[in-house]
Amino acid sequence: MKAMYYEAFGAVPEIRELPDPTPTRNGVVVKVEATGLCRSDWHGWQGHDPDIRLPHVPGHELAGTVLAVGKDVSRFKIGDRVTVPFVSGCGHCHECRSGNQQVCEEQFQPGFTHWGSFAEYVALDHADQNLVHLPENVSFATAASLGCRFATSFRAVCDQAKVKGGEWVAVHGCGGVGLSAIMIAEALGARPIAIDISEEKLSFARKMGAVAAVNARAVTDVAEAVREITAGGAHASIDALGSPVTCFNSIRNLRRRGRHVQVGLMLGDDATPQIPMAQVIGHELEIYGSHGMQAWRYDAMLSMMAAGSLQPERLIGREISLAEAIPALMAMDGAADLGISVITTF
Repeated sequence: MKAMYYEAFGAVPEIRELPDPTPTRNGVVVKVEATGLCRSDWHGWQGHDPDIRLPHVPGHELAGTVLAVGKDVSRFKIGDRVTVPFVSGCGHCHECRSGNQQVCEEQFQPGFTHWGSFAEYVALDHADQNLVHLPENVSFATAASLGCRFATSFRAVCDQAKVKGGEWVAVHGCGGVGLSAIMIAEALGARPIAIDISEEKLSFARKMGAVAAVNARAVTDVAEAVREITAGGAHASIDALGSPVTCFNSIRNLRRRGRHVQVGLMLGDDATPQIPMAQVIGHELEIYGSHGMQAWRYDAMLSMMAAGSLQPERLIGREISLAEAIPALMAMDGAADLGISVITTF
């Protein structure tokens, strides 16, 4: 198979011909039809993820067609259109048995714990527990865009922050995760506020449903700007970027008993950020993490898509080839692209 491949962290990836994968007893092989390019792939390529063992094939947001099936798989067959959460469960640990596969004790992550989807084919274990049947009316490119950013934002907004109609929701960072969170909050009847340093991204965020925007470079105090817009602070706030500054601001801009959800990865030198603990205690703030979404929760998201209240395809910025993904990956930390890039040509 053709795949993007690197042998050292930070080294220029190559397009290589590699052996085709075969399914395990409980797994499948999927012919990749589309796979998203995500900042988490950049973190992995930089060596920020301890699960990656070199050499490596990245890619974790995917959709495609089942090509081969292990002997113990019962829910999927050759030819099925499928997608998969980027965090998949083992099916037998305590967290999986409680329905929390997104924090599985032995989790499987294509593109991190295993070779991923920047390839013509990808092997996925524990298929019956983790694969999601893809409706015919959802394109492969749209389904690939769900796998990490949109699904993670859906859980962050709906399940962790428990956003309700009429609430103010501050979203720090208007990349793929942030824009997804804005769309989901707006679909729930909430009032999302977009925060970023790019006027172009803020303008795009308004088109996606933000009712207000704050340019972090144009104000002296982001949290104060949010409190002024909301007459007291956000009910819920999402750090969709992952930096000490955005994490701190996301907590500070909350009203009393507000909820902060950390979605953006904080790795390397940023792994232990400062937080305003006196405010957390005095205002009884709630702080959550959000790490992917369970396969069984996709039904709720797909139902909202079928009803037309969620349109994740609006976030697809461009479709690119596997070869074009190499420079795009390498430039991702400083990229200013609007929307999500999806690899659709191999």
